[in-house]
Amino acid sequence: MTAARTSSLTDRPQLGLRERKKIKTRMAIRSATYELIEDQGYDATTIEQIAERAEVSQSTVFRYFPTKEDIVLTDEYDALMEEELRTRPVDEPWIDSLRYVVTKAIGVTAAEEPGVIRLRSRLMLEVPAVRSRMIESMSETGRLLCRVLAERTGRDSTDLEVRVYAMSLIGGLAEISIYWAENNYEDDLTELVNRALNVLEHGLPRD
Repeated sequence: MTAARTSSLTDRPQLGLRERKKIKTRMAIRSATYELIEDQGYDATTIEQIAERAEVSQSTVFRYFPTKEDIVLTDEYDALMEEELRTRPVDEPWIDSLRYVVTKAIGVTAAEEPGVIRLRSRLMLEVPAVRSRMIESMSETGRLLCRVLAERTGRDSTDLEVRVYAMSLIGGLAEISIYWAENNYEDDLTELVNRALNVLEHGLPRD
């Protein structure tokens, strides 16, 4: 992935002190979780251990993440993706805007959390609870895309066509992560994204 590293989320100037503290707490909980999972596996990692490693209370963990699966899957990039999509030129083809923003988001994630992106993909593949929660959480990102897509096209965000297009993208991104893990991370992740977006743009290739 070749996208340039951006400034840390917690350093973004438009965020207030309170929001930056929230992000730092979420990141500390997630970092603790990933470390524990790497050391002892997903099933053996408990909320109590996560709280102790992150130096927060168990209630704080649950306040930020309702389930252990949410800790693994939640990141701070949905809002950034929405913001980036809204800054793209209004006359730019929608698929080009998506290609730019999704590729950039993957590049930022890979630069700031290089080990996490692989671990998350592996857990999606190996842990049924994580995969199940991933499917549930996709609807939230899908609604985000529906809002932006509706603004760009002049359609209503609840239109069937808008929802189908948005969720096709979200489902495709989920499959990319699983495919990447299934194939031992041998493929370039950005190239996989481009292949998936080509399917959305041109349909399934004949050969």
